[in-house]
Amino acid sequence: MEQDSKRDNNHSPFDEDNYTHNIRKNNERKLDRRGFMKTLVGAAGVFAISTLPWGALAAKELTGLSKKGYPELKITDISSIRVGDAVEFAYPGEHDSALLIRLGENEYKAYQNACTHLKCPVFWSKERDEMVCPCHHGIFDARTGSPTAGPPKRPLPEILLKKEQGAIYATGVKRYET
Repeated sequence: MEQDSKRDNNHSPFDEDNYTHNIRKNNERKLDRRGFMKTLVGAAGVFAISTLPWGALAAKELTGLSKKGYPELKITDISSIRVGDAVEFAYPGEHDSALLIRLGENEYKAYQNACTHLKCPVFWSKERDEMVCPCHHGIFDARTGSPTAGPPKRPLPEILLKKEQGAIYATGVKRYET
């Protein structure tokens, strides 16, 4: 009697021989922790490998190993722009705003006119002979594109120009050395 009153801790309270008797019942649990982790690691591997080509292209572009081709675009006729005036145009793409300035009789400069601080538009001030960003009072030298005042630290990207048959053409964007 004493033996029957003692509780036997070495046996399961169920007739089955383990505690996970319902795991495979009606395919209730098809994916266990180990299977889930294998799937997770496999998906991460596929994602990592699929991003390699894009990373290689970005590295090639950032290191300057690829020679980027730009379209040639007629900006304006030389006769239609006076010394001290500026012309806005889109280059290299239709949504990339740029500015051509005629600084002298045979001196032309063109820059992308998005401020290098926070991409605000940059305007030509004929009276002050400088390019001005009104957002944070940034000022750029029109002959070099370098910032002379305000928060901008980098020069404006210069657009390469050529004169041909009485017109000014954009031919590329100058790559700055770091």
